[in-house]
Amino acid sequence: MRTPTDGELVVRARAGSRDAAAELFARHWPRAWRMARAVTGRRDMADDVAQDAFERAFAALSRFDERRPFEPWLNRIVVNRSLDLLRSERRLVGIESADRIEGEWRDAAAEDRALLQAVSGLSPQRRVAIVLRYGVGLPPAEIAELLGLPVGTVHSRLARGLDDLRGLEKEHDVERA
Repeated sequence: MRTPTDGELVVRARAGSRDAAAELFARHWPRAWRMARAVTGRRDMADDVAQDAFERAFAALSRFDERRPFEPWLNRIVVNRSLDLLRSERRLVGIESADRIEGEWRDAAAEDRALLQAVSGLSPQRRVAIVLRYGVGLPPAEIAELLGLPVGTVHSRLARGLDDLRGLEKEHDVERA
């Protein structure tokens, strides 16, 4: 039995098929949740963002062009909802305090906690680019499409974000010496 494409599922979901909508949800929920988690830095926010993103996507299926890929469209909704929620909570200065990060990821190694803390301290634009590239694994062209930016801007944010992280690493090395 052939697995239906996302486009076929969209057409069926638009026609009222709950099974098609459920298949789209099951197929795309894990990545949408991981992306929301990576951008917001919070498990509880990821649940809300991913759920809200799916609700918005399904409400807008009538306007979606089923010939286009579903996942990038959904990813853009997830990222935009993540940023909207962070803005509404006035958390754009930093995702979480170091204490919250360490408490939530107790099982992570100390180096992982330090990296998460450093990434959470980046500017929002650089943080999102770094998380989408290295946390989620999207290529710069897809990040550009997702955020509605030129590819050059994404490359610039990635380079500057990595420079910021290297600077923090050097500061940390000096403090340990």
